[in-house]
Amino acid sequence: MTATATQDGDRTEMQHWWQDAVVYQVYVRSFADADGDGIGDLEGIRRELEHIASLGVDAIWLNPCYPSPQRDHGYDVADYFAIHHEYGDLEVFDRLVADARTRGLRVLMDLVPNHCSDQHAWFRAATAAAPGSAERARFYFRDGRPSADGSDPHGSPPNNWMAAFGGTAWTRASDDDPQWYLGTFTPQQPDFDHTNADVARMFAEVFEFWFDRGVEGFRVDAITPVGKDPDLPDAPPVPPGTDELQVAWENPHTVFRPEGHDVWRAFRTTIDSYMAAHPGRDLMMVAESYMNARPDLVRAFVNPEQFHQAFAFDLLLSPWDRAQIERAITDSIDIVETGATPTWALNNHDVQRIVTRLGRATATDPASVTNNALGAQTSPVDLDVGRRRARAAIALAMAMPGSIYLYMGEELGLPEVLDVPDERREDPVFLHTDGAKIGRDGCRIPLPWTDDPATSHGFSSPGDAGTVAEPWLPQPEGWGERAVQRLDTDETSMPALYRELIALRRDRAVAQRDPVELLDLAPGLVALRRGALVVLTNVTSSPIAVDALGDVDGATPLFSSEPSEMHTPGVVPPDCTVWLVDDVE
Repeated sequence: MTATATQDGDRTEMQHWWQDAVVYQVYVRSFADADGDGIGDLEGIRRELEHIASLGVDAIWLNPCYPSPQRDHGYDVADYFAIHHEYGDLEVFDRLVADARTRGLRVLMDLVPNHCSDQHAWFRAATAAAPGSAERARFYFRDGRPSADGSDPHGSPPNNWMAAFGGTAWTRASDDDPQWYLGTFTPQQPDFDHTNADVARMFAEVFEFWFDRGVEGFRVDAITPVGKDPDLPDAPPVPPGTDELQVAWENPHTVFRPEGHDVWRAFRTTIDSYMAAHPGRDLMMVAESYMNARPDLVRAFVNPEQFHQAFAFDLLLSPWDRAQIERAITDSIDIVETGATPTWALNNHDVQRIVTRLGRATATDPASVTNNALGAQTSPVDLDVGRRRARAAIALAMAMPGSIYLYMGEELGLPEVLDVPDERREDPVFLHTDGAKIGRDGCRIPLPWTDDPATSHGFSSPGDAGTVAEPWLPQPEGWGERAVQRLDTDETSMPALYRELIALRRDRAVAQRDPVELLDLAPGLVALRRGALVVLTNVTSSPIAVDALGDVDGATPLFSSEPSEMHTPGVVPPDCTVWLVDDVE
């Protein structure tokens, strides 16, 4: 096991690489295209690995790259033991893992346990089989209820459950089939029944297959609905005004069920057994679920029998408001008492990018806090304000204990692309709500590497024919202004900020050392102390004088998210984070 022991009084704590890691998330389809077809691929990631390594991160996490019909861009898995043909093959994957290792980067993958694609061999066999068959037992097939007019004894869904992306959660197997199947997200993503022995055995084999290829861990997708009330009763009424995309998450019969814990215990047993049989491997899994303001839930999932970590999305979902940010910090670090560490993120492939979120006119409204990443605001955006706040937010997050996950492009200060033409949108959230919800395409736009529009701003390399196809999602005008090539020459750019923060975090052992103590110093100022390190985040539009704040008087400036304003003594500029060192602490 790759771990070290540290002494703290009578307590010995094992330190694992993932407890304080900085992980870079790669949305494969949009990172870099090596063959000119307009779709990102594994060779493209190999081509640009040096950029990732230059940031100083510890690992990369690949969004699903398994074979898939791409109805939900990889989260509809057709085969858990191979690579999607548009992205490469297992040989290319092995080269990527090896190349990453030479740069000191571990590789994590994305595991989708709740459901598969309707094109998965098991599900195709299930729809071809009869009700009550072993093939159907791997999923949730149930007889339908009589139709409202009585003309069809199985013409209505088995219960009233709604899907996370809109509409009913049930789809009839065929017009003359008495049974319907459950798809918590879409009809193209049928839910597995994890009480079935075949399902449990298959996922154990998935872990072992990818661990054998050098993968060091998994981000486990959508743990919330895994495990169902075995009776599948009707869901109770939801509160009036509940958003269409929130209805599924109000269902107590399929949300954070005790049956799910049995699944995670089995997963953990597989990981622990593999490590016992392979000395030197330090493997992990991190849970993806939105448990905002529910530290009790995090504790229920993160423990020695289940997950090593769970994402703390509270800060990601927080408005630019002192009370809400402090609450997000307090709730997220609650897990430290159990010996685990928080796992922070400010961006991912499911939410509008932080530059846009914090640039909105509603960003400072305490009432805008949400527990649903798909509940995007629609108020006007000031990107200059949003980018400034995004710099301050990452500086605050980097000062926290635990690990932090970065989403590709956030280090470039990319905004959300809000004006993707309807005919080019591919997210099932948009499609299944008939356009009522714009979905997540805007945070998945292919990255700009250069300012050359002929190569989709460096995203695509010419293929064998010497041509470049249009990218799978359109890049907006001016996209090259945020290109890696251009920003890398600017010492005040967002990439420079990220490199400096990651280096400071590592040099000062910020992630693992002292506990967090929140300080009440001034209205609008998020202030915390971690040993000799003092971090101040001004969430107001006015400067705040620090020299009048006795608790940090005399502390030496170490870092500012706005370096050009660092020279102003004793002042925290508006929408800015500063790090101070209190040597007399």
